[in-house]
Order: sequence, then structure tokens, then C-alpha cells
Amino acid sequence: MTTVAVVGHAEWCHFAEVDHVPTPGEIVEAPSGWEQGAGGGAVAAVQIAKLAGECLFFTALGGDEHGRRTQASLEEMGVRVFAAWRDAPQRRAFVHLDADGERTITTVGERHAPRGDDPLPWAKLDDAGAVYVTAGGPGSAKAARAAEQLVATVRARSAFAGSGIRPDVLVASAADQGERYEPGDFEPAPVAVVRTAGSDGGSTEAGGETTHWDPVPLPGARVDEYGAGDSFAGGLTYGLGAGLSIERAIEIGSRCGAANITGRGPYEAQLTAAALDETISR
Repeated sequence: MTTVAVVGHAEWCHFAEVDHVPTPGEIVEAPSGWEQGAGGGAVAAVQIAKLAGECLFFTALGGDEHGRRTQASLEEMGVRVFAAWRDAPQRRAFVHLDADGERTITTVGERHAPRGDDPLPWAKLDDAGAVYVTAGGPGSAKAARAAEQLVATVRARSAFAGSGIRPDVLVASAADQGERYEPGDFEPAPVAVVRTAGSDGGSTEAGGETTHWDPVPLPGARVDEYGAGDSFAGGLTYGLGAGLSIERAIEIGSRCGAANITGRGPYEAQLTAAALDETISR
């Protein structure tokens, strides 16, 4: 089995389903809510585990109850968590999921990220088919570069700054200002840039050429968007780790993102290996 891994961050998230996000001064009741470990790196890791059977997750967690609960909740979903423990609280997030399927997030605390000098089993990445980086400190990008395919989110700029490490694929957004990629953001520049555009599909820029791809229809009713982009990245990384072309990997990522939107929260409707095989065989 090919090893696929994530190097990045996790958050302990408090989810609340609301009719709408409160306006200033307003009190809104949430008929339902729950807590669990999530965040960009965690969601991608769980998606990979559902497709590959396992995912290695190199991260850093706060040394408090929320940090320990984050690790436990991810391991229950098939993720092998290798955590560097910080003498600080676990970062938390408050997520409003409204009736239109939109998610609004407030984060609290420092985002903990693994560093190359953390006592983690980095050598496990030497034989990895693909690694996805969402956050990191000095040396973490170098450790991730040992994999055959190195995928990164544009949010991981600080992990690559000054490292000289070149991602094979950079995942960015065509619309979200906080996740847009501009030339010079990464040096050296990534080999390929994949830009997602929601219901408009997305584009791939590589070798001076740009190709556009169509969206995948939702396999059910739209519920909420939390984790859709991270599930896309997890599926993309899984496909590349399996030796597929970037076009085929994007198709898998798109199916993962579309499936995620049809479920409650980050994990309920994530695509499984069996469901992926079923969609391919149709």
C-alpha cells in the first residue's frame, strides 16, 4: 500500500447549525451542535484515510484537553497522528453552519504547526507516494519533499519561505482572497498550480499553459461547505500518491469536494474508497 501523508495543522472545532449568522448584537439559537477535531490538515487527512485505508498526519497539538481530544477523534477515523506537543492551548474554532450551506469560522489561539526539528518519525515520509502540506515550520517542507509528490496549499507559504523547496502541485482558490496565488508567493515556483472555483470547476496552470476543468455535480442535496476544499485537496493528493495523472487526480479531488458538501460537518459525507469505485464504474 502506498503511503500518503499530511503535514499540517488541526483545530478543535465547535460546530453550530443556525438559520443565519448572527448580526452585531443579535442572539441566534442553534438547534444542534457538536465538537470534534477538524481544520485544514485534519480534514484532508481523514479524507485520505477513507480512500487509502490510512493516512499519516504529522502535526503539532496543544498540550491540553482539547489537544488530546483532537488526536483521539482523528485516530478514531483511521488517521495515524504523529504529534509534537506544545506547551500552549490547542487552537480552537467556532463554526456557524447556516441554512444556505455556508460556513463562517472564527479561530481562537495560535495555529500550531510541526517543525523539522520536532522529534517526529519524519523518515516515514521517505517512501511516501504523496504528502500534502497545510502548515509547517522550518525544516518541515524539506522533510515533506522526500515524498514522490509534494502537494501544498497556498496557506502554507511560511512552511516554504526560504526553504528552496518546490511543490509539485500548489492548491489555491480562484476567488477566495486568502487562498489566492500570485507569482512570487513561492520561490521556486510550483510545477503546477491548481485553482478551484467552486461551481465553476477550476483550472490547472503548468508549463506556461492553463487548462480549465468542469465541476462535478453534487451527488445529493447541498448541506454545508465546511471541509469541501480540504476534502478536494485530500482526494487530489491521494490520486497523485497512487500514481495517477494530475487530470485524473483532480477528478478524484472534485468528487471528494462535491460529496463533502452533501453531509453535515467535515466528515459525514466524505467519499470512501467503495463509493469512489462505484462512481467510476458508472
